[in-house]
Amino acid sequence: MGAGSDTPGGAVGRGGDRHGDDRERVARRDEAVRAAVERGLLGPEAPVVALLDVTGIRESAAALRAAFEAAVAPGTPVLHAFAVKATPLVPVLRLLDREGVGAEVASPGELALARAAGVPSDRIVLDSPAKTPGELREALALGVAVNADNPQELARIDGLVRAAPTRSPLGLRVNPQIGGGSIEATSTATATSKFGVALRDEGAREWVVQAYLDRPWLTRLHAHTGSQGIPLSLMAQGVAETYRLAEEINARAGRRQVDTLDIGGGLPVNFGSDVTTPTYAQYARLLGETVPGLFDGRYGLVTEFGRSLLAKHGTVVARVEYAKSAGGRRVAVTHAGVQVAARTVYMPGAWPLRIAAYDAKGRAKPGPEVVQDVAGPACFSGDLLARGYALPLLEQGDYAAALDTGAYYFAHHYAYNSLARPGIYGFAPDGAGGVTFATVREPQTVEEVVAESGGAHAASLTTLGAPGHR
Repeated sequence: MGAGSDTPGGAVGRGGDRHGDDRERVARRDEAVRAAVERGLLGPEAPVVALLDVTGIRESAAALRAAFEAAVAPGTPVLHAFAVKATPLVPVLRLLDREGVGAEVASPGELALARAAGVPSDRIVLDSPAKTPGELREALALGVAVNADNPQELARIDGLVRAAPTRSPLGLRVNPQIGGGSIEATSTATATSKFGVALRDEGAREWVVQAYLDRPWLTRLHAHTGSQGIPLSLMAQGVAETYRLAEEINARAGRRQVDTLDIGGGLPVNFGSDVTTPTYAQYARLLGETVPGLFDGRYGLVTEFGRSLLAKHGTVVARVEYAKSAGGRRVAVTHAGVQVAARTVYMPGAWPLRIAAYDAKGRAKPGPEVVQDVAGPACFSGDLLARGYALPLLEQGDYAAALDTGAYYFAHHYAYNSLARPGIYGFAPDGAGGVTFATVREPQTVEEVVAESGGAHAASLTTLGAPGHR
């Protein structure tokens, strides 16, 4: 899925050959699949795994930092906070923290993951449209940055701030209502979006300005236009609207009350090929052209990128258990389907995946392309990773790899048919021409599936309401 018709093409980022980086990433992936089969991480008894390219993740973090460092005035404070929802895995969050990227969280669970990863409180941002008093109290006690979503939440924060002073930077999320992209579910700046204060509703803008004038401690302004399917021009327009509002607030206050703009994330990912486009450098350049004052040093910046940091560095690899024909169409039945790729299975038009073929030894499979379906293990006919997809013929014992799945896929397990969560392994070159692996998440056992499904309470319903039961 591209970013839209006006998304910049090309691929030079970080001052180097972006296409060269992409070719190296493909080579690392191929070597990792082969090594995973050789070492038994993938095989008949482990028919589906997820692989994370640690080198690629580091490169993406470096590209993000470099793009904004090149754009902002020297000394401008910039916090890049990874959207934890994209890949909620503690080892990933720790890796990104070590690479200079903090965490944007949207639930108590995500906050707990970030803290377990060792992300410092001053590098965590809490966004959510439904924060409870307890969640807010915890965040304010920790000093985590908080963006209020609506007037009722802001009133709740008023009481908490009066009761206990906090060092948390506090802001308000606004919806510039500039329209959506090609995927409705990921467009957050539509007229009726559930997020933030709708700026174009009657009286809303004046309410926002007055809310800041009444609260000297309200110093941040946040907006996020959406992700995937949102063209870069629309993303930049959303940032421009937020900047103009900050300028208005500060002019009315007679001082620089809003000192930091949180511009969200949303950089789309190219799922159509191995090329990384658009790049962070392209987006930063567009922001500089569209909103010249954004980078002049008067405002600190927060970003919240997620998918673009991780998507291209994750791969789901599944063994072909059976290969057959149906209605003249070849069908490869694998162990990866809706449980690891729910978005693709239920909305294939919006979230198509590329599939790569590997042979039984984990080697990239050559040969003429054959149109075939790549099916998952779940018991419904729509459980397909790909429909009518052309690739070398997958045969029993081969492996099908779902590419670009490092975000919003294998870390978001969907327990249809009580299918177990796959193991997740990070990989990197070992320095001697090979590959080394590290466990990110152990594969789930059937005993753990039973435990999660109430195994310890098996008799609870048979005794409830039975004669003699009190």
